[in-house]
Amino acid sequence: MSSTLAKIAEIEAEMARTQKNKATAHHLGLLKARLAKLRRELITPKGGGGGGPGEGFDVAKTGDARIGFVGFPSVGKSTLLSNLAGVYSEVAAYEFTTLTTVPGVIRYKGAKIQLLDLPGIIEGAKDGKGRGRQVIAVARTCNLILIVLDVLKPLGHKKIIENELEGFGLRLNSKPPNIGFKKKDKGGINLTATCPQSELDAETVKSILAEYKIHNADVTLRSDATADDLIDVVEGNRVYIPCIYVLNKIDQISIEELDIIYKVPHCVPISAHHRWNFDDLLEKIWDYLKLVRIYTKPKGQLPDYTSPVVLPYSRTTVEDFCMKIHKNLIKEFKYALVWGLSVKHNPQKVGKDHTLEDEDVIQIVKK
Repeated sequence: MSSTLAKIAEIEAEMARTQKNKATAHHLGLLKARLAKLRRELITPKGGGGGGPGEGFDVAKTGDARIGFVGFPSVGKSTLLSNLAGVYSEVAAYEFTTLTTVPGVIRYKGAKIQLLDLPGIIEGAKDGKGRGRQVIAVARTCNLILIVLDVLKPLGHKKIIENELEGFGLRLNSKPPNIGFKKKDKGGINLTATCPQSELDAETVKSILAEYKIHNADVTLRSDATADDLIDVVEGNRVYIPCIYVLNKIDQISIEELDIIYKVPHCVPISAHHRWNFDDLLEKIWDYLKLVRIYTKPKGQLPDYTSPVVLPYSRTTVEDFCMKIHKNLIKEFKYALVWGLSVKHNPQKVGKDHTLEDEDVIQIVKK
């Protein structure tokens, strides 16, 4: 373990003292690839027979979405969690000894949202210290990350936390790079770029892939990509998660400063202690989660608007809806009647491939 850490430190030092220019881009690309490989080793150590039982850090996934809270100690994470959960949640006494906190599930706009405190990510977790690794595994399953920052010293903390999360292959508020990558059995490295590249050339691409012992592949660059983008695609274990920066303790700053903060993207200023601006935060959380609510309508009755079926925006077909309710439902499915934005007529008869929109009403007709 320690040797890997030493290697990482060594490469980071070399990257820091290498000037960035066209001549060194190639070399830096190589170093970045090596770094990514070492980091992966830390997160998923080789062999070792697995840690026996009782190491588990997994939290049962309940609700329609889960939000991870990350932040330094004493920025008011727990206050925020208990106040959010206290105001909006159905409190349940969980017996979780492993993850010390499953602070709660909040109901918002009919969706159940699980709030998780992710403790101890910060203190060198990506180097495999502490419980860090299990925490990361949980962090990677979140639908949204909230980074809680202290308004008085936000930027330093923000950088450190972002670096830690990036180190485990989380990518915040970004889209997967537009790079086609396909391994082959023969034919060398085929590089096609559909637009001018400022950083990657054939040689750099080759050497990065060579680090991964890949000598035959088709690579298509459809946007101006960086070495990091290419590495992300090759590693293939990156998770793209939206993220909101929560600036806490705004009761300690002036109105003018607050106005400036409001203009920062992905930021919500709040005061956890005074419960200021929680509604704004919840609204933003809802925006970033992009959940789709579907109301059900039993035959001959009014739609049930109290408990929607909530789907993630990437999977909103009628089939997905059926799977969410029960996996046998799709076998008996004949057609569905849908009222709402996704159809031209109300109601409209649709098949299982029809895509639903937020707040549609659906009635399933069985065979």
